[in-house]
Amino acid sequence: MPETTPANVYPERLHALRTQMLAEADITSVQNQELIQSRREQICDAALELFLEKGFAATTVRDICARSGVNQASIYDYIANKNDILRRLLNQLWFREDVPTLSVILQDQSLSLEEAIEQYFRESWVHKRKGTLLAYRCVPHMQPEDRQALHAREYAAMKDLADQLSLRLGIDTEDRRLDIVANLMVFLSAFGPMRDWLNRDIPNDQILRAVAVGAAAMVRSLEDENAK
Repeated sequence: MPETTPANVYPERLHALRTQMLAEADITSVQNQELIQSRREQICDAALELFLEKGFAATTVRDICARSGVNQASIYDYIANKNDILRRLLNQLWFREDVPTLSVILQDQSLSLEEAIEQYFRESWVHKRKGTLLAYRCVPHMQPEDRQALHAREYAAMKDLADQLSLRLGIDTEDRRLDIVANLMVFLSAFGPMRDWLNRDIPNDQILRAVAVGAAAMVRSLEDENAK
């Protein structure tokens, strides 16, 4: 996916990881690139639905073939195995670069803390919903190197946010409370996708504002305690 924001906007830690995608199998048995792209989209779209419906472990390649319409005899011309499909989906949906992190949004000083947090949650909950569900549900079934890559991204996002909160609040960067709050903020970015089934009778904007205001109050409590 093309990067649409200047690289120097992104905080250092996460930017260093932005090009480190999960390794996708290099399959060269088919030369027609348009056909490869089309078939892989069919396969990945079907697999995503099945992984979220049935779970990664319970989904078979036969299931994916039946849902996608790709013949079982030819599916391996486009993907290597189920783990290869999962990596491709996570690269597209969870590692996507067009959804800004909170540390990036907070650099806009014209936004209040509540506005910045609400924008972050809105972007994450809407555009990364399926990627978040896929990542969290499939962690137990990932290859060790893939789990490590996801953890590295999460840690980098947390540390970048802690640095940005330090600047916003005027708190020393060594204050470990920043890491705790930053970790909770990253966790809350998964709250909407993973818990929205509990709130289907509440308008999304109302949920967003309530969670953003509560999260902002939590962040400001650090500033208040530091002033004592």
